[in-house]
Amino acid sequence: MTAGYQIASALAPPVYTAFVLARRGRASFSVNRLLRATWIAGLGGAAASGAVSYAWYSKCSDDSLRLRRLKVAYDTDRVRAEDHATIGAILMSVLTPALLWKQASTVNLVLGGAGLGTGMGLLTHHVRTLTGDPPPKIEAPIIPVVE
Repeated sequence: MTAGYQIASALAPPVYTAFVLARRGRASFSVNRLLRATWIAGLGGAAASGAVSYAWYSKCSDDSLRLRRLKVAYDTDRVRAEDHATIGAILMSVLTPALLWKQASTVNLVLGGAGLGTGMGLLTHHVRTLTGDPPPKIEAPIIPVVE
């Protein structure tokens, strides 16, 4: 579910901005609506990702589920992406209300700021990977299955 939230939070601001500017023009653009679109898109991405994950995990066997769980637990790329997204969400959920206090409602400032921070954290992770700072690879241990 976190991947869906992260991707939707990263894509929502530029897509929403382009849509509003193309359809209605600059006069109807507002920070409040941008922040609301960001956190609602993140919520929708998390729900969609959760539904897909539930459908996949409910149909798989115990062995494939155990293997997938080990791969996720030892995937340092995913862990670093989630760490950057979490740090960005915490920072921006505090900084956005401080900087834009009169521009939007409090709920949209905090939740939209967290969505913006999540997207920026995810983009930071990918920029670091592309510029030659990939996370180290860790091999998952082989655990024998006892039957």
